[in-house]
Amino acid sequence: MPLKIRLSRGGAKKRPFYRVVVADSRMPRDGRFIERLGVFDPLKAKDSADRLVLDQEKAQAWIAKGAQPTDRVARLLDGLGVLKREPQNNPKQGLPKKKAQERAAATAAKAAAPAAEA
Repeated sequence: MPLKIRLSRGGAKKRPFYRVVVADSRMPRDGRFIERLGVFDPLKAKDSADRLVLDQEKAQAWIAKGAQPTDRVARLLDGLGVLKREPQNNPKQGLPKKKAQERAAATAAKAAAPAAEA
């Protein structure tokens, strides 16, 4: 049975509230789960103590049993020091796209033209 530690959404429209749960990966996102580990409230300030309330011992126990955290949960667990994750790095994604490069070249050419005449 492939287990996942993932977020289950609750809350009203545009007011998300998540529970951190251990669930079978074949179950729906908000469906049946095995155990609730904690809660995550993304609307609270990042430095707020109750933004993420998690039972760290249970999380470590489930990871030891083979449960795989999703990307977002792995990031949350890394912030608490429960799990060490590899940082994501995609330097090409941060580069400007073709149209933005053309606009930058055009503005650079405009700026260079008056300086060359003077």
